[in-house]
Amino acid sequence: MEIWQALLIGLFAYLGRNQVPWLFGTTGGWYGIGRPLAAGLICGLILGDVKTGVLCGVAVQAIFIGQITPGGAVPSDLNLAAYIGIPLAIVSGGTPETAVIFAVPLGALGVALHNFTMTVQAVFAHRADRCAERADASGVRIANIAGTSISFFERFFIVGLTCYFGAPFAEGLLKAMPGIVLNFLAVGGKMLPALGFAILLKQIINERWMIFLFIFGWVFTTSFKLTTTSLVFIAIALSLIYVMARYNNVRTVSANAVATQPQKMVYESEEGDYEE
Repeated sequence: MEIWQALLIGLFAYLGRNQVPWLFGTTGGWYGIGRPLAAGLICGLILGDVKTGVLCGVAVQAIFIGQITPGGAVPSDLNLAAYIGIPLAIVSGGTPETAVIFAVPLGALGVALHNFTMTVQAVFAHRADRCAERADASGVRIANIAGTSISFFERFFIVGLTCYFGAPFAEGLLKAMPGIVLNFLAVGGKMLPALGFAILLKQIINERWMIFLFIFGWVFTTSFKLTTTSLVFIAIALSLIYVMARYNNVRTVSANAVATQPQKMVYESEEGDYEE
């Protein structure tokens, strides 16, 4: 890997980092190019192997597809896991399972780095408050620039230098591993995406019978050799049928409930309107 490739990957890693204001803020950054699927495409374009990059991105994305951030607590840093794990897997000649193996510990490391960065940035936030009390506009500006620069140095240099110096290490590590260890890692790498989908299903399935929809989709796909695009359109059609049927059923029940309510009779007298 060339130094410019490593630094360019580091730049995209910074742009896709959490709480970075560029690229439409969190929407285009953390939830855009910060996702492993987008990171796989970007790293593949930079390193000249788009196919492997996308496959690695899909594999890494599948692990964390059910991840949520309750109360702002990030369980795993997808950005660091993707922008280091995927390039190392590509340059070392590994498989998508290799990217998964790299991504899991890197995601945990990314959370530690993120928490450390946020702690250091709090110092500059308090400094900006003190400067604001003294009406020191220049001090406030410097404190804000210095605080946000920490995120840049933390992500740009760590990712860039790790990709550059870690590529030979990752390649040598894979070559030195015996076949039985590689097979074990390959099996584990295929099981982790299944775990990610299981976590996602646990969140979106409200009723037990809905699990049969998942089983139906899996059997339907394997039996008729459908592509993912075809399956998406079938799933959208079934979802619309289910939602419309449930909505119409609710309207019918509501209409029947209104019809069965006793009607009040209103008549007019000299004193005014009366109901009975």
